[in-house]
Amino acid sequence: MKSCVFVQIRCKPGTTYTVADDIARKEIHSELYSTSGEFDLILKIYVPDGEDIGRYINDNISPVEGIERTLTTLTFNAF
Repeated sequence: MKSCVFVQIRCKPGTTYTVADDIARKEIHSELYSTSGEFDLILKIYVPDGEDIGRYINDNISPVEGIERTLTTLTFNAF
C-alpha cells in the first residue's frame, strides 16, 4: 500500500511559482496547492511501495531550486 505524505514547502522570496512549476513537471504529486501562512506550498504525494520515504523526498523534492525549507507529515490509517 502506498504511503500518503504531505510536504509543506517554504520557498525563497519570489520563487513560489517557479518551484510549483518545477514540482508539477516531475509528475510525482497527487495534489499541489499554494497556501497562506508559514509555508508557501503544500504537496500531497503517494510514495511508491518499497521506497524509503525520506530518500524519496530527498531525491525528488529537495533538489528543486528555490526551496528554503520543508516539513513532511506522514499519514496513517485512522481505522
